[in-house]
Amino acid sequence: MRIPLSWLREFAQVPADATAEDVMAELVKVGLEEEDVHRPADELSGPIVVGQVLSVVKEEQTNGKTINWCQVRVVPEGTEQTLTNEGIDPSGVQGIICGAHNFVEGDKVVVTLPGAVLPGDFKISARKTYGHLSAGMIASSRELGIGDDHDGIIVLSRLGLDPEIGTDAMELLGLYDQAAEINVTPDRSYAFSIRGVAREFAHATGTAYTDPASLVTVDTATGAGYPVNLADTAGIYGKDGCDRFVTRSVTGVDPSLPTPPWMASRLSLAGMRSISLVVDISNYVMLELGQPLHFYDADKLTGEITVRRANPGETLKTLDGKERKLHLEDLLITDGSGAIGIAGVMGGGATEVSDTTTNVLIEAAHFEPISIARSRRRHKLPSEASKRFERGVDWEIADVAAQRAVDLLVELADGTATTLVTDVGTAPEGVVIELPEHFASQLIGVDYTPEQITWALTEIGAQVEAVDGGYKVTAPSWRPDLATKQDLTEEIARLVGYHLIPATLPTAPPGRGLTRVQSQRRRVMAALADSGLTEVLSYPFLSAAQNNTFGAPEAGEVPAVKLSNPLSSEFGFMRTSILPGLLGIARRNHGRGFRDLALYEAGLVFLPGETLGTSSIPPLGVKPSDAELDALYGGLPHQPMHIAAVLTGHDSPVAAAHTPRAYDWADALDVAKLVSDVLGVEVVVSQGAHQAFHPGRTAALSLRNGTPVGYAGELHPKLLAELDLPERTVAMEIDADTLFEASADVIVAKEISAFPISTQDVALVVNSSVVAADVLETLREGAGELLEDIALFDVYSGTGIEDGKKSLAFGLRFRATDRTLTADEASEARAAAVALAAERFAAVQR
Repeated sequence: MRIPLSWLREFAQVPADATAEDVMAELVKVGLEEEDVHRPADELSGPIVVGQVLSVVKEEQTNGKTINWCQVRVVPEGTEQTLTNEGIDPSGVQGIICGAHNFVEGDKVVVTLPGAVLPGDFKISARKTYGHLSAGMIASSRELGIGDDHDGIIVLSRLGLDPEIGTDAMELLGLYDQAAEINVTPDRSYAFSIRGVAREFAHATGTAYTDPASLVTVDTATGAGYPVNLADTAGIYGKDGCDRFVTRSVTGVDPSLPTPPWMASRLSLAGMRSISLVVDISNYVMLELGQPLHFYDADKLTGEITVRRANPGETLKTLDGKERKLHLEDLLITDGSGAIGIAGVMGGGATEVSDTTTNVLIEAAHFEPISIARSRRRHKLPSEASKRFERGVDWEIADVAAQRAVDLLVELADGTATTLVTDVGTAPEGVVIELPEHFASQLIGVDYTPEQITWALTEIGAQVEAVDGGYKVTAPSWRPDLATKQDLTEEIARLVGYHLIPATLPTAPPGRGLTRVQSQRRRVMAALADSGLTEVLSYPFLSAAQNNTFGAPEAGEVPAVKLSNPLSSEFGFMRTSILPGLLGIARRNHGRGFRDLALYEAGLVFLPGETLGTSSIPPLGVKPSDAELDALYGGLPHQPMHIAAVLTGHDSPVAAAHTPRAYDWADALDVAKLVSDVLGVEVVVSQGAHQAFHPGRTAALSLRNGTPVGYAGELHPKLLAELDLPERTVAMEIDADTLFEASADVIVAKEISAFPISTQDVALVVNSSVVAADVLETLREGAGELLEDIALFDVYSGTGIEDGKKSLAFGLRFRATDRTLTADEASEARAAAVALAAERFAAVQR
């Protein structure tokens, strides 16, 4: 909500020299959040003055356009021109080219002289055009940033203004005003008006406040106004869809009259564009009092107005020109022709006010908030009116707002007010809240006195009655958010002062902190980042094809959680793998020129079980039974945490005397092993197969007990071609929850032996189909407890090796914890390892 200071000063005692920052500083004290400052003068500068047109010569151009060559006086006759900017005539009469035709000789207009700067950094200077030296510009509302009217310039005399020539036009038009923009929380709808903010400013400063509603004298009706029928009395949400409907009529309105500059300036500063005088009056009253209005062209209405719900198949063409299919829950304003508006959201085009409207019917109604909110969301029709109605509008203000609109139409649009009034509906009962005597003090931690409690609640407009043990408080009509004793306590705390609430640091209970899994996750994430990978976050929404490709090793349909209301129909399922999102991020970065990428992500995947969802949902306001809770939890998908990484390009940037190495499958495997090493879990690596990975460059990862935990390797070439990613892009994905569970609570480092090692190598010839990892594990098993480490360092096939065979070379490291090994002991252990490999794989020592 933007608050023009000049408007605020009409109802609150804002110092004349106060800035928007000063006002926001006060409003923050009572809980309103500051957002921004708006000053039109920041975009306007230089000489912008009142001028009088002395002569107008119309000149037709070869392009068919007719321009006006004008002589405009910008200083009073007989007065010297004191401005010396280049292009300003010392005589005080400027020659100006103007394309508008809505003015005549003798009119007083707004002139921007050379040296002035308009919004958009548009600089005014003398320039030769259409055969003349035009030194200045006669300005329109749009050019000054206070409206959308660009077809005609501002003629001050038609606005009832007769200022002296040379007067500062910015001051005349209110362009030195400024606005404080505040963020209004959903529960404080009254602050969506100058009325509400002025009251809050008075609370913050302890100064007097004038309720603008009190300045309006509501005419007494002398006859029944336009017939209105409130047909939605049952209310599908337990309340009447509309519980008050006020109409007033104004005849003889002149639609050609312009909006006064002061009103256009205030609307613009408040964030609303000036459209036409009648529409501007409607918006002005809404901003001032907080009551949205709707104006109808009375001559376009047929029969009585009825407020009802939509009928099956009913449609409405709204003011934005769109034909909308109405829902049975939509609350409508209708007449004899059918729907003429979605109540509280947007009116219909058939009865809208236009530039030919002379008779206006004013609607000021009070609608049920939930109904308005649902219609707004259903039709995607946000509006200033719906923003207020769905948060709650003051029931008591409808007739006052209608009267204020009548007064402005009479004053500014030459209309004539009729004495016929419609005011139908039943007033709601006031909300009465019981507030125990010491409740506020106990909840906030401040010892509030009875005087402070009574003062604070009276300040907000509540009626306070002291009763035995506390207070009986009747909330004011403009505060629909006040419903509980906690709400009243919040009001007491903010009005008495937030600064009085002591800041006490709570003592952390002993024996708590991060859980085991939280600590494990932090260690893993830190290790991945420390090793040079970059953490990213992707959306958890995938297509069915992506889940089918990455969610299982073999081709087929993968069960997945389908979204009932997806952000995109293409991505309508929850992910069963993190890799598709990671690859999408890698693709986007690669397309933007980032060729060397090492990305990782930790997140949940969603794996549906046999039961997904429940057949029934417990009603609101009723605690579910244990059986219902079990059913609800049982219908949730399994959500393990996965960690995935994608690497493409090179491991380091190009540099002098350095050739970077391209990432390969071993790098993806190293990332997976890093995760397991940090957690102290031994992961077994074996030849694997996965439809998303290269058929011959895929490692399957599992625990020592055979539980699978993931895959690592090079992605499938066809998949990379589809994703437009480089060849040899590698990836890994691992089930982190399984590793967390397998990890010990305390990881104990192995004791380092002080005795020397004994190293021996062995080369074994086996069939080409034998997996090297199986041979390595067999050698480890056969070598016994003296073997400290074993590693494969060479795979060879070719000259000297029989066809269909390959040579695997391993390095074995032996060490004892209690003595120095002899060569014979190491050789004996090595021989035992070779013998077991020969038995299992027919391995022959090379």
